[in-house]
Order: sequence, then structure tokens, then C-alpha cells
Amino acid sequence: MSELLDIVTKTLNEKLAKNITVIDMQKVNPFMDYFVICTAGSTRQAAALADYVEQAAAEHGYEIRSKEGVGESDWVLIDLNEVVVHIFTEAARNQYRLESLWGDQPQYTVGDDAS
Repeated sequence: MSELLDIVTKTLNEKLAKNITVIDMQKVNPFMDYFVICTAGSTRQAAALADYVEQAAAEHGYEIRSKEGVGESDWVLIDLNEVVVHIFTEAARNQYRLESLWGDQPQYTVGDDAS
């Protein structure tokens, strides 16, 4: 696990993101190593989680490549180069089902609701 991945998952867990899932993309994508997917309780919480992740990454010297879906979006994406973070509302996560789309890649859950 990379330092950046640890920073991202720890921040999301501390800020009460739900169902934090990591998908290892190293074998299928040369541009990044991990997807981190989590659920926010609302669009407002999704935006706040994105801000917390961005701040924590910056504090450790990591740059944001891009950030999409800021504001009242059901899906916020933060591209941190090696780690891409997807913050969904529950409805959007159920709609897009990224875990199923990438179901053939190694996945694990982190945080308080990890099994």
C-alpha cells in the first residue's frame, strides 16, 4: 500500500465516509495504481470529503491533477495521479457500480465498516 493511498483512506475514514473500497488497478492501468471509492451521506458531505482529501494530500506534498463534480454533484472525482478517489452519494454509487465494473481486479474494504 502506498503512502498516498494510506493518507486518502485514513482521511476518508476519519471524516466518516462509508463503505470505503480500494480497487488495485496496477495491472490494468498505466496511469494510476488505485481507485478509492466511498459513499457520502449527501452532496454536501461529498464536497466536504473531497476538500479534506485534497487538504490532507497537499499537507503531505501530493498534487491534485484534477477535481471533477464539485458543488452539488452526486459524484466527486479527485485525481491524485497514482490514486483516483470517487466520492458518491449512495444513489449514484448504486447507479454507476464501479466495483462491479472492475470486479475482476483485487478489491478490499477499509475503515470502520470493513469486514
